[in-house]
Amino acid sequence: MVALEVAAKKLNSSVAQARMIDSRSAAFAGSNIDGAINLLLVGIDTEQAWDRGTILSDTIIVLHVPKTHDQAYLLSIPRDTRVRVPANPKLGMKSYTGKINSAFPNAYHAAEGTELEKRAAGMSLLADTVYDLTGIKFNGAMLIDFDGFRGILNELGGVDLCVDRRAESIHLAHDANGKIIDVWYDDAASQVRGIPKGGSRLVHEPGCRHFTPQLALDYSRIRKSLPNGDYDRQVHQQHLIKAILRKATSRGVLTDLAKLNRLIEAGGKTVIVDTGGVPMLDFIFTLKDIPINDLVMLRTNPGTFESDMIGGISYVHLSEASKELFSSVSNETLEQFVMAHPEFLAPEPQGDQGQYPGDSRLPPD
Repeated sequence: MVALEVAAKKLNSSVAQARMIDSRSAAFAGSNIDGAINLLLVGIDTEQAWDRGTILSDTIIVLHVPKTHDQAYLLSIPRDTRVRVPANPKLGMKSYTGKINSAFPNAYHAAEGTELEKRAAGMSLLADTVYDLTGIKFNGAMLIDFDGFRGILNELGGVDLCVDRRAESIHLAHDANGKIIDVWYDDAASQVRGIPKGGSRLVHEPGCRHFTPQLALDYSRIRKSLPNGDYDRQVHQQHLIKAILRKATSRGVLTDLAKLNRLIEAGGKTVIVDTGGVPMLDFIFTLKDIPINDLVMLRTNPGTFESDMIGGISYVHLSEASKELFSSVSNETLEQFVMAHPEFLAPEPQGDQGQYPGDSRLPPD
């Protein structure tokens, strides 16, 4: 409990806080967290912004905590989902139809002010868009720069992950001496560039093992070599988040206050939090009893492509059952929905043994 209090106070002073969901917006659930809690978690990848020409919100996750506060669900929304992005008169933006991951960058570029204010504007429009799509109201939000996960992973010394299927990287490769190097993907040619003579693409083979920060981030970003593309990447990103939380809340971290402080400082540099007017300490203590290992990961459609080509652009559309999934979050009947529709559960990682290295559940030799 002492460690939790220290961590809570450190988080409160280290993490950037800003109002990202307008209190007047229909997407805002209010400042009462005694009942069910919904948080909008968004990941951006500024590292790749230079070759995209903009910052896209490719990771969009709804974190749902039922009113019992003893369970948590992660629900990913496909980045290519076709939506109506609502108008934002304050930014001079009209309503339009496009991919859901376009809402953040369009508002970001339309806004004026500091970097924090521009990112908050992006989150505000994205929250309104997600609300229009799902009907889910949010108590708060968190914006995470995926490049910033590197600092967190460095402090943790990497994490344990299980690779469920062979995945070829488009960001990393081996040179002729086996050293890992950075490469890049040429979308126009559908080809990885920058692999030197005698080198080869880096491949994540199935199995459970320890991942360095570099390899963990790379694995969580891969989609092009996976059979279900972004759906598979969503699951892998959920696995990474769960692995980070598992290790960050382990006894070895929570009892080492110096390490805990460094971990919080690393995360605080790249995270923006909106608590909806609720003190951060209240949020932390409200959610402290949720067991990380019981975090339930969910997927839409469920986990397979439901796409249409419109005007030469590929869009994902949500099935009627997926819409019912979102409604169950709003109606506080998610547990019953999942029991009736287990196909919406994201698969747990199954490597060679189906368990993580060092897992106490491993059978004895």
